[in-house]
Amino acid sequence: MAMAQVGERREWTVTGMDCAACSSKVVRAVERMPGVSEVKVALMSERLTLNLAPGTTQTDAIEAAVRKLGYGIAPKGQEAPRKRAFVIPEPLPEEVCCAGRTKGSADTATGAHDHDHDHDHPSAGAGHGHMHDDPLDRGKPWYRTGKGRLVLLTGALLVLAWAFEIATTARIGAWAFVIACLIGLAPVAKRAFQAARMGQPFTIESLMTIAAVGALFIGAAEEAALVVFLFAVGEVLEGVAANKARNGIRAMAQLVPKTAIVETGGQLREVAAESLQIGQTVLVRPGERIPADGEIVEGSSGIDESPVTGESVPRTKGPGEPVFAGSINAEAALRIRVSKEASDNTIARIVRLVEEAEEARAPTERFIDRFSRWYMPVVVGIAALVVLVPPLAFGADWDTWIYRGLALLLIGCPCALVISVPASIASALSSGARRGLLLKGGAVIEAAAKVTRVAFDKTGTLTVGKPVVTDLIPAPGIDEAELLSTAAAVEAGSSHPLAQAILRRAAEAGVTIPASQGARAIVGKGVEAMVDGAPAWVSSPRHAADSAGIEAEGTRHAAELEAQGKTVVAVFRDRRPLGLVAMRDEPRADAAEAMRQLKALDVGATMLTGDNPRTAAAISGHLGLEFRAEMMPEDKLTAIRDMGGQGSVMMIGDGINDAPALKQAGIGVAMGSGTDVALETADAAILRDRVTDVPALIRLSRRTMGNIRQNVALALGLKAVFLVTSILGITGLWIAIMADTGATVLVTLNALRLLGYDPAKAD
Repeated sequence: MAMAQVGERREWTVTGMDCAACSSKVVRAVERMPGVSEVKVALMSERLTLNLAPGTTQTDAIEAAVRKLGYGIAPKGQEAPRKRAFVIPEPLPEEVCCAGRTKGSADTATGAHDHDHDHDHPSAGAGHGHMHDDPLDRGKPWYRTGKGRLVLLTGALLVLAWAFEIATTARIGAWAFVIACLIGLAPVAKRAFQAARMGQPFTIESLMTIAAVGALFIGAAEEAALVVFLFAVGEVLEGVAANKARNGIRAMAQLVPKTAIVETGGQLREVAAESLQIGQTVLVRPGERIPADGEIVEGSSGIDESPVTGESVPRTKGPGEPVFAGSINAEAALRIRVSKEASDNTIARIVRLVEEAEEARAPTERFIDRFSRWYMPVVVGIAALVVLVPPLAFGADWDTWIYRGLALLLIGCPCALVISVPASIASALSSGARRGLLLKGGAVIEAAAKVTRVAFDKTGTLTVGKPVVTDLIPAPGIDEAELLSTAAAVEAGSSHPLAQAILRRAAEAGVTIPASQGARAIVGKGVEAMVDGAPAWVSSPRHAADSAGIEAEGTRHAAELEAQGKTVVAVFRDRRPLGLVAMRDEPRADAAEAMRQLKALDVGATMLTGDNPRTAAAISGHLGLEFRAEMMPEDKLTAIRDMGGQGSVMMIGDGINDAPALKQAGIGVAMGSGTDVALETADAAILRDRVTDVPALIRLSRRTMGNIRQNVALALGLKAVFLVTSILGITGLWIAIMADTGATVLVTLNALRLLGYDPAKAD
């Protein structure tokens, strides 16, 4: 049991995992070690993280424990070492499987000593296993990998045995098949023995060994050799499929160029992109990828942000505007000031979030994991009954029922079942990230698929978020300059979109803004500040009416403007109205289409806004959704709770002002062009400022859950069919091994279909 101590966070790269049980094996083996807590393993990103209390377990002991399970491991950023395992005539990669097969390791990242003699740390519970990819095999053709060499070897032995049988007698040929089987089975049997010694008897290697040796004893040598060959073929296909599932994450990490051209004192020099420091200026030529997050200081060009946000149309940007690492400079040379280090740029954070999302396991995945723990022992028990009951109870032929029992053993591995959920989740996370949709884990995907209502913030979400002043209505005896200058003085320093609109209009008009101090926001009402030594307010007409800050004529004007969908503020001093400022924030161009798509998905939509009812009604009427107006932050929380009583609610906000509502909702989605807050605060994030990405996110989640259901049905269905046909004697050993490895390949390939799914296209 891990000690409940908080220590330093450590991270390793673990190679050789290609199934969900692999990650659970590593967790169980490591979390029991002294001082270890918060153990998490990301299967597709091959990452192990944990907290390690000082003065307890040494890191090399943790690495040794992982190696005992049969995986390569090295500190993050270093290549996982390996040690060759036995095979004839060429050695196999030591990357072996889930069930705790040992392969050892030649060197660690910090020393050159072998850990095979270290203490065992067997993991608990039933497991399963397969031989896995060698990290050094990545990128090679299949026939040059360790798995590929085993396929070629076993295939050649099988062909030679058939040729020998044809050239001689069937009896002599049978011995050729025995030899071919034993040679091909040797490395598999070795790993089965190692796994059993570590307390893992239910591995596919052990079942394979028992089945093949049993077949030899009952005279089915040819079929035993064929089973060994098909097992090797299935392993190759499974490894290829698992690597394809990982390629999406790996490809994202490669979007940032390796080098950058830095400008220092008028001189240009090429440096490693990862060495760039905040404040440095880099030159990016047309057609090149931007090497760091930054701000344009010189030049104007079309920026293709599709690698980062999925936005296919290039955006023209100039001085003062932000750019993302990995984006493509399409037109003209740019000088860009670096604003973030390589480890913290947008691409790095997206990759990190996708990796971390794997740790947020879906409820379905947790159920499948629990189910698989007792599934395999039950099947093994059934196989034993099939072997013993008919001959003992009914005098049936021993060879026939031993053969059928051996076939059942090969069906017992739940590989296809346990990989069915994480493969789909990983594909969906990768597909979404490439299109600007970040979902933080399987639990979020499963919850998003069940959403029945979406609540939208108005400003910056349904609207562009850049309101402009449309009307200035001074009170009697006041001119526009005084009205605008006072309003600007009160709003000086504020980052609120309405304040920015007033300040921009004041700058355009060239008015002199008097000094102000002591500005403070009055929640839900407006802003107060001392302007030229006297208090002044910019507030809602309703609040102004309570403070004698608006006249009857002004109230009538405000109502007319609000009915047009404009936001109106009253400007006044102590009981002295100065006038009204009307602003309009235009709805996003795709907002109405997004509402139509949500309706087609049978998902309701509600706008939550602090604006007045008339403005809210004008905007919601145009877009076609319900609204709740004049809402304080606590009112939004209450509204979310009310809607939650009628089904799962998704809240869409800007990730800053709406943080409480985002947390209260079943799923909080931040919308914010890749800003820090948008990426970090909510359960999901939409990087593109598109409202249509909200129904796209729901479609992706629903498609993923459908894919998972297909995979589970496929895995269990094939097992059930071949379980029955094996008992009835319709199918034999070679079909049984195909039922295991074939089903695993099929569910993985089915999950990979999500990589090509475009949720932006309505079904």
